[in-house]
Amino acid sequence: MLFEPRSGRLAAWGNALLAGLVSPDEAVLSIVGEDAVHRVVGVPPAKPGGGLPGESGPVGLTLALGQMRALGVTGLRVALPAPGHPLGLSGPAEFNARALEAQEAVVAVGAALGLVPEVAEAGPAGDVHVSVTWHCLPVREAPPADVPSLGEAERELAEALREATVVLTRLDVAGSGPVAEAALSAYRARADAGREVLAPGYPPRAVRVLALAQRVDLLVSLAYENGPGGAVAASEMAARAEALRPVERVARRALVAAYNSAVEERERG
Repeated sequence: MLFEPRSGRLAAWGNALLAGLVSPDEAVLSIVGEDAVHRVVGVPPAKPGGGLPGESGPVGLTLALGQMRALGVTGLRVALPAPGHPLGLSGPAEFNARALEAQEAVVAVGAALGLVPEVAEAGPAGDVHVSVTWHCLPVREAPPADVPSLGEAERELAEALREATVVLTRLDVAGSGPVAEAALSAYRARADAGREVLAPGYPPRAVRVLALAQRVDLLVSLAYENGPGGAVAASEMAARAEALRPVERVARRALVAAYNSAVEERERG
């Protein structure tokens, strides 16, 4: 139930690989996670025939990351856009539209390339086969939209967590019931087990910000999934959504700041 976007895993472990901190095999295993397979393809007419520049068709992540390094890519940033909030994007319109549809993307640093995931699932419940196709598209080399620093993100998160608690309590939808308790227990178990939420090369503050952002996102998800609670009137349900929207926005901004921090630190120093 924790929000761990595939673009975040690709950027985090891709950055570790580009920095020489992990092997290609370790990076790819961590990016793929529980999915069955990841492939990278081009999108016509940007690259007729498919594939990254220099490749004739779909390629695996190991080859794709190596090819991107050869093209001059030095880092990877995450974008988590939502309607009305192009978080982490820089254009052009085609890339932004695809990223908005997927609600996530990866933008390369050092080459004008971006990657948008397309997820396909097959098989019965309990035995779902997940394959991910990363579509490679040209991007505009410009500062990403609305990405805060780690310090800003941490301050915003602390305030958002307080606001979320007040809002959920007032609307009688604070995390309660067996579903909410199970989700919170799973969160605590993974946190206590020291789950590596980022890859080598990230500062401790980024790990802290990411974990807090995931907790805030979890609370927001529980509020939406926990039924109407005390907000039985349509107006009260609308008030809940209105109150939670800025909290959700802060959590997404913090996630992007955490995933992008390795690149930002490297550029600063």
